[in-house]
Amino acid sequence: MWRLILICVLLPPLVGCGYNTFQAQDEQITAAWAEVVNQYQRRADLIPNLVETVRGFAQQEREVLTRVTEARARVGSVQATPEVLNDPQAFEQFQAAQGELTSALSRLMVVVENYPELKSDANFRDLQAQLEGTENRITVARMRYIEAVQEYNVTVRRFPSNLTAKVFGYDTKPTFAVENEAEISRAPPVSFER
Repeated sequence: MWRLILICVLLPPLVGCGYNTFQAQDEQITAAWAEVVNQYQRRADLIPNLVETVRGFAQQEREVLTRVTEARARVGSVQATPEVLNDPQAFEQFQAAQGELTSALSRLMVVVENYPELKSDANFRDLQAQLEGTENRITVARMRYIEAVQEYNVTVRRFPSNLTAKVFGYDTKPTFAVENEAEISRAPPVSFER
């Protein structure tokens, strides 16, 4: 009889404690993060082919090619382990390295505009299309990660699951941020004069 009373008293608070929700949402974040890393790796794998193709056409653009190669190397030196999700400083390092690579690739694409024969090369067009598709995949993967983190962070902060979070040491997870938010919030100047 006492067991039944004890179960009736203890079971309702345990059902609503949110522990299983934390487990499910943490797994969702891990899976979303794995997809982000997967797409970044795809981009990193495409870069050497892209650089070699451009190098054949644009020898004098060594500085830009070197920056892309160096940025890719820095991205490779930042370990994208699941532990990064729980370390805001490591997450920031990873995000900064990826941002640097994105910037270097943007400069490379500007250089490409000066070489019409390169833009017409079938290998380059294929690589460029793959890279553009990969950038889109990265955007989608990051969006899914952001949504998973948002859901988890709301659970960490919402009552009564916030009590469970405190007891088991669950804390909010970092999300992607825009490095140059002030810069990109300004409208670019538009001029039709040459």
